[in-house]
Amino acid sequence: MEDCVFCKIIKGEIPSEKVYEDEEILAFKDINPAAPIHILVIPKKHINNLLEVKDEDNYLIGKIYKTINKIAKDLNIEKDGFRVIVNCGKDSGQEVMHLHFHLLGGKKLGAKIIG
Repeated sequence: MEDCVFCKIIKGEIPSEKVYEDEEILAFKDINPAAPIHILVIPKKHINNLLEVKDEDNYLIGKIYKTINKIAKDLNIEKDGFRVIVNCGKDSGQEVMHLHFHLLGGKKLGAKIIG
């Protein structure tokens, strides 16, 4: 999508602090973190939100979760735990209409829902 912020980050038009990248996935630090560790993990394929995931995307979604596990281990938060959040649509707090997964950790997380 031409005006999608995350697509621009993928293309390198907007800088990001990358923590992981391969041919299908990009992970980078959130510029407005809600926890000491707050990583956004996105597919390079533009998918607006969870409702637009198709059967052909099953492998990609599984790979994203495996990547989240790798990042959690690389950042040493796998033992104490972490949270993964996916917002879907504007009422959920999704601000960028490109499917993304929030990986949060680095402290004890309360029950508060981030937006």
